[in-house]
Amino acid sequence: MTSRTCLSIILAAGEGTRMKSAKSKLLHEIAGLPMVIHVMRAAQAAGAGDLALVIGHGADEVRAATSSGGGTESFVQAERLGTAHAALAAREAIARGYDDVLVMFGDTPLIDPAALIVARDKLANGAAVAVLGFRTPNPTGYGRLLEKDGALLAIREEKDCSEEERKVTFCNSGLMAIDGKLALSLLEAVRNNNAKGEYYLTDIVGIANERDLKVVATEASYENALGINNRAELAEAEAIWQKRKRREMMLSGVTLIAPETVFFSHDTEIGAETVVEPNVYFATGVKIAGNATIHAFSQLEGATVASGASVGPFARLRPGADLGEKSKVGNFCEVKKAKIEAGAKINHLSYIGDARVGAKANIGAGTITCNYDGYSKFFTDIGEGAFVGSNSALVAPIRIGNGAYIASGSVITEEVPDDALAFGRARQKTLPERARQLRERRASAKK
Repeated sequence: MTSRTCLSIILAAGEGTRMKSAKSKLLHEIAGLPMVIHVMRAAQAAGAGDLALVIGHGADEVRAATSSGGGTESFVQAERLGTAHAALAAREAIARGYDDVLVMFGDTPLIDPAALIVARDKLANGAAVAVLGFRTPNPTGYGRLLEKDGALLAIREEKDCSEEERKVTFCNSGLMAIDGKLALSLLEAVRNNNAKGEYYLTDIVGIANERDLKVVATEASYENALGINNRAELAEAEAIWQKRKRREMMLSGVTLIAPETVFFSHDTEIGAETVVEPNVYFATGVKIAGNATIHAFSQLEGATVASGASVGPFARLRPGADLGEKSKVGNFCEVKKAKIEAGAKINHLSYIGDARVGAKANIGAGTITCNYDGYSKFFTDIGEGAFVGSNSALVAPIRIGNGAYIASGSVITEEVPDDALAFGRARQKTLPERARQLRERRASAKK
């Protein structure tokens, strides 16, 4: 298979009106990634060296979102005249010559590359067309795949099926593989002599059979063929993707205490022996080494967590958070664009942003780095072994030296040298009876 060249034509010109969205349907996301890119990645994983994206509605938007894919070329279907017509929009690419041509749909993000590889294997073994099908106990509304002695005789739309054919539960997914040497000839032979006057891709099955070419069907799960037409189906696809990912994570050595409550992104990386407690959300860009602990109700995005580190419960790691080995970010803490070095602790109720927290430093409860003046962000550097007392405000730009101590309740605006002790608070003054007098004055004013 590796020696065979492959072009994948991805049909992505639909308007997606049922999504009720100004955004192209194909750009709605599954696990933080546009669904069309899921399809593109599946095609590449199945060996498609080149991709031909057929676009229409929201063409510029879709083209911009998919332009980073190597070997991807876009073609515009100006008129929507059916699936065969859409595939022929990529005529220029097909004519370059490939061993295999895959025809896929941009709104089927759950397609498994293994299913596409099976279809390509059928071509390698002499088939001219291999149609991907699925079985369902409720085939109502789907075109049926009619087989005899291992050959696919026809794809019959339900309205055209006989009573006996309606009982068939092997259904058409729409995806197919075509011998690259025959693809243009078969597609160009499709006619529009039907009620809608459209050119249907499914007609090439009958055309190939008329030419005594070998046509077969391959079987995949229903999930592989699930098309997304509205937001309810988008949520269904998300749930299926998450279920797959949770299983993959657990089989790779990650412990999920309550798997159904943990949500991953398409690029989440977690090492073995990590424990993830219930109700954790991983947004994009998260990498976690092995043997870490992510406690309940935490949210991570664009963060890196080293071995042995602990996060949460109720913690938020924002982009640029980088936790070193055996560091700790505890409950109700937020870390953004900050390096937390090995063994450092931010145990509770703190905000650390645009900062470095040195190895084995301790950040007391309620500490914040004051990193923003309304116009620009500034950096806070906290040295190794420093101890910052509770309810302290560190006004950046500022450096707290190695081994320095910050007294609780301080507002620190100047550099604190190594091993120094800094107080940044007013001396306490107690005024007897003043509280009672204030209450009486305010109560009288309110009357």
